[in-house]
Amino acid sequence: MYPLKFEPILKPIIWGGNQIAAFKNLPATDGIGESWEISGVPGDVSVVSNGPLKGQSLTGLLEKNGEKLLGKAVYERFGTTFPLLIKFIDARTPLSIQVHPNDELAEKRHHSFGKTEMWYVVKADDGASLYSGFRKPVDVEKYVRSLADDTFTDYLQQHEVEAGDVFFLPAGRVHAIGAGCFMAEIQQTSNITYRIYDYNRTDANGNPRELHTDLAKDAIDYRLTSPKKDVLPITCPYFTTDIIEICHCGLDPQTPHTTLTRSHNDTFVIYIGIKGKLTLTDASGISVTLQQGETVLVPAENSSKIELKFEKESKLLEVHC
Repeated sequence: MYPLKFEPILKPIIWGGNQIAAFKNLPATDGIGESWEISGVPGDVSVVSNGPLKGQSLTGLLEKNGEKLLGKAVYERFGTTFPLLIKFIDARTPLSIQVHPNDELAEKRHHSFGKTEMWYVVKADDGASLYSGFRKPVDVEKYVRSLADDTFTDYLQQHEVEAGDVFFLPAGRVHAIGAGCFMAEIQQTSNITYRIYDYNRTDANGNPRELHTDLAKDAIDYRLTSPKKDVLPITCPYFTTDIIEICHCGLDPQTPHTTLTRSHNDTFVIYIGIKGKLTLTDASGISVTLQQGETVLVPAENSSKIELKFEKESKLLEVHC
């Protein structure tokens, strides 16, 4: 198999904006909150957009070539379920305050993986912020009472954000993306979200959006969390994410490009284009271009040597299990 690109799955959402289409160089579309770049979530499975496998689904490829695609160790752990979900998120207005269950609770309630995730802020409006964890003590009783008297946000840690900020969100941590945030999200393959508080918004039909405050009660980690932002690389039991950045000062004016070589053993690798353009060549010698807003999956069988050839200032995220 060769480096795979996929058709983006665009999600119209009440809080979505108009930046995803522009960032990905797609026809202008308003109200898009998420672009699912690589997904094995049932009902939203990614479809290959390049090369001889164009039109085939990610789950179909896993059923035929699971170990070659994922790597032996990852395939033994996850089988034909792709373990990660990759997204871009554009929040024109705030997202609901929410929490995700861990593996144990998600399996018990939904026969699903839990949802540990991370955010990389691609860009942010002046004054944009988000919530991550608690800033003062809270327990189940305070949680219930604060929702009743509309003071729940008083307990949350708020962070002002700017491009390049990183936030790691283990399952159980209460969080919310604020207005004006555009980010890449790497997460476990799960679509289980417990919506705790939604600013009393209504949907397109004027109905209050569904809340899951009782389900969230047992999913929340009530411990205080550090107010500090995180830094790359992020390594957890589900994924490792790092950043590769080539600035003008790293480009030799005497040569037309700069090449980096990456090596991974027995795992697939995902590259997410944040800025610029480059050529990616896998261990079998097959090349694809990767530019801002694109995501490419290098199968495990050809990830032992990956050459990244840069001809301009570029930035990309590298993700693997």
